Amino acid sequence: MSTPFIRNHQYNVIKKQAEFLQRTLRTVADRSVLETVRFSAVRNIVEAFPMLTEEQKQMLGQIASFETAYDFQRYLGALEAYLEPFPPITVKQIEKLFPKNKKLKVPDLASIDFRDVTYLSWVDIATNKLFIVYPHEGRFIGIEGRLTPTNKKGYCLFCNRHQELAFFSVKTKSANASPDNFSMYGHYVCLENQGCNHSITDTGALERFLLSVGK
Repeated sequence: MSTPFIRNHQYNVIKKQAEFLQRTLRTVADRSVLETVRFSAVRNIVEAFPMLTEEQKQMLGQIASFETAYDFQRYLGALEAYLEPFPPITVKQIEKLFPKNKKLKVPDLASIDFRDVTYLSWVDIATNKLFIVYPHEGRFIGIEGRLTPTNKKGYCLFCNRHQELAFFSVKTKSANASPDNFSMYGHYVCLENQGCNHSITDTGALERFLLSVGK
């Protein structure tokens, strides 16, 4: 039985390296350049993992030997068996993360392929609020904030892709202040969160943001 070890953002790294390697194979004839690109692709993939067994390294390193689009497609398809999904979560667990929101609208969890999820998010259109749930060190972090479309493109804080942006502002308690004193903290993120999950390759910026405002 396959033991999952590839998280969604790591799989996105592998897909991007596969795409780059395929483009290089189509446009470059110099064998030394191709070998350098193959080596770089393997290195970038391995560096996306904090720990790997020797068997896992060898499995991921197979990408350096492929020549055709079919080879890459088969490789990515085979790795799907090793995808580590977003940790199991229930509606009640989500509701506990947002105790002040008595009319919380939770998405249909059964319809979500959690293998493609780095962070769970949804927008309440009626209130223009974005909700994010993220697993960190054995617990879930839940934050909510106002989502304001900007009608312009730029780079998302979470996935760093050039996309239509919205400003995500979260109310936080001010440091060294009374419990009733709040401030706003925000950043520009993708307006379309599913695409963000399909593009994110590093959780560093996401985690820093969530931990700075999370519960």
